[in-house]
Amino acid sequence: MAVQAETRDLGLSVLGLGVQYPPHALKSDALDILSKRFYPDSPAMKKVLSINRYTGIDQRSSIGTPDHPLVNNPEPPTIAEIHNLFRSDGIPLAVTAARKALEEAHIDPSQITHVVSTTCTDSANPGYDHYVAKELNLPSSVEKVLLHGIGCSGGLAALRTAANLSLGHTFRGLPARILVIALEVSTIMVRSELDSIAKTQETRIGAALFSDCASAVVLSNNIGSLPSSSPVYSLLGWEHQTIPNTEDDLGFDVDPQGWKVVLSPRVPQLTQSVLRPAYTALMRPFLPSLPDNYQNPPDFDWAMHPGGALILTGAEKVMKITPEHMRASYDTYINHGNSSSATIFSVLDRLRQKDMDAIAPGGKVKDYVVGCAFGPGITVEMCLFKRNLDPRPTSGLETPPETESEASEDSDDRIEVEDEFVAGADKGISRQQQKQKEQDVVPETFIAQEIEGLELD
Repeated sequence: MAVQAETRDLGLSVLGLGVQYPPHALKSDALDILSKRFYPDSPAMKKVLSINRYTGIDQRSSIGTPDHPLVNNPEPPTIAEIHNLFRSDGIPLAVTAARKALEEAHIDPSQITHVVSTTCTDSANPGYDHYVAKELNLPSSVEKVLLHGIGCSGGLAALRTAANLSLGHTFRGLPARILVIALEVSTIMVRSELDSIAKTQETRIGAALFSDCASAVVLSNNIGSLPSSSPVYSLLGWEHQTIPNTEDDLGFDVDPQGWKVVLSPRVPQLTQSVLRPAYTALMRPFLPSLPDNYQNPPDFDWAMHPGGALILTGAEKVMKITPEHMRASYDTYINHGNSSSATIFSVLDRLRQKDMDAIAPGGKVKDYVVGCAFGPGITVEMCLFKRNLDPRPTSGLETPPETESEASEDSDDRIEVEDEFVAGADKGISRQQQKQKEQDVVPETFIAQEIEGLELD
């Protein structure tokens, strides 16, 4: 079956895409500030703070700074306080991202038929999607689905869910205009992570990796009136796989002080092991009819969720691709950190920018893009997109550090894997260290500190 026929059969288009980061940018010293204020020196704390300087992240986007009142109380914020902040500071980000997506799609809110949302940093009834729909003045008949428990894979899982809903409407001969939203507020949990480090002496790196973000896309089944402009991407297919018996390897457990990261030493190996089988399954229907220059992983651009430096470098090794193939993933990781489920749409948005085109492999922008993200389970979500924007050249790629693990020979497995997760390239480290020497300004975002340690998804 030709790809064109497959695309026509599905008829799924991403008409608009919107991303909204909060206003603060946390540098690596944000974590040091809170640690010194509230916790004594200890071997575990020193190790985490050392790892924090070499994650490859220049800054993490955050709703607050190290001076935010909620992270400066004697005790870490409770889950109720975290929820209230998610409502007050997070939902406006989601509303803004959704409006951006609707505007680009040239879709009026009254045309939205479904809302598919995800988060792993809040849980409430009604969910946050109810309040976003209310603020956008969506129809009271809009069908809402809120996905939980899927962590960093949530963005692509929500898109997959939206795609299946769209196909259901196609079968019924009805138009589908689905708003897909991902919202994460992770940095507020920095005190909870630091508290666990101080009490358990575990090397927990979640506070050094995670950041805050909202992102949204509008997915259409192309039935009914459509804007004259071309879609951003066509969604051609998707693949979902779960690695058996890995429930205890990757997770985000509920706790009175928010959520706690679960990360086993097997995660890097497990995620690498599933990449090739998932790719093979995803591409099986398409490869026979794709052009000869779209047959192998390096023939595609890659929108990989940047869960950490080792996730990206591991993908390079297994799939035989280069940092330039994942240029938007590296750029997002370096400049914003890991925003869990909301990150993948940010990567897809970044990939279509002119300066990203300029550093495409061999100077040629790919027509087809593979999107990929990992989540608890361990699960992998993978999608195939066709890029519909004209290639536009421009400049500049940065890659995160790729240094060897800092774990000592007598370190336990947890310490070893967390060091591996933030391992990066020498040039990335020297670049980051030079920036820290040039800038004595204390980062204003407390969230960056917490997020940097949460690299598990």
